[in-house]
Amino acid sequence: MGGLTPFSATDYPGHLSAVIFVQGCPWRCHYCHNPHLQPRTRHSPLSWPDLRDWLERRRGLLDAVVFCGGEPLMDPMLPEAVLEAKAMGFKIALHSGGSYPAPLRKILPYLDWIGLDIKTGFDDYADITCIPKSGDPVRDSLTHMLQSGVSYECRTTIHPDLHNDAGILALARQLAAYGVQHYALQRFRPDGCDNDALKATMYAGTFPSSDTLAEIACLFPDFVVR
Repeated sequence: MGGLTPFSATDYPGHLSAVIFVQGCPWRCHYCHNPHLQPRTRHSPLSWPDLRDWLERRRGLLDAVVFCGGEPLMDPMLPEAVLEAKAMGFKIALHSGGSYPAPLRKILPYLDWIGLDIKTGFDDYADITCIPKSGDPVRDSLTHMLQSGVSYECRTTIHPDLHNDAGILALARQLAAYGVQHYALQRFRPDGCDNDALKATMYAGTFPSSDTLAEIACLFPDFVVR
């Protein structure tokens, strides 16, 4: 495991959670705010047995455990950790980029909530992740998640150097066509990001435009901009 946030009120909406960060990610997104978690090292900073013991002492104090990364589904031990945390009585949330649809499908019955990152239009994923065809597995992950009935939020982190109004609106329409009900746009924040160019440009004027946001809001019963 790559790290721990002992208390969070934002990573699983409406629940006080511990956030466990898992090492490893197959992508190299330009705006990544946890680039130190992208590699999988031979020696993890935190061991799951130590974290499990820590969680035992937090029964009754926390509502949930959130697994994020990196990409938590990259870790073959994630299902075991999820089941052990759930057996303690915690609700389980997952933050994922959707890069591993098969492991996601297997773990879905044990999840209470998912935050699924949809980075851009599926055919344009390489512009964000630097990995060709990386949008293909995300389509499958989105389908599995929606079919499962588990509570979720789809969200897109946006930056004017990587997105434009037309592309954001097209993505929103595509997600609405899939049946997405809960969608969030997240404005890029520089915390943790090591891309100096993105941090230097940030936002000029209003982005996305108020007209674009109004159109998107009409597509989803639940839509928020952060």
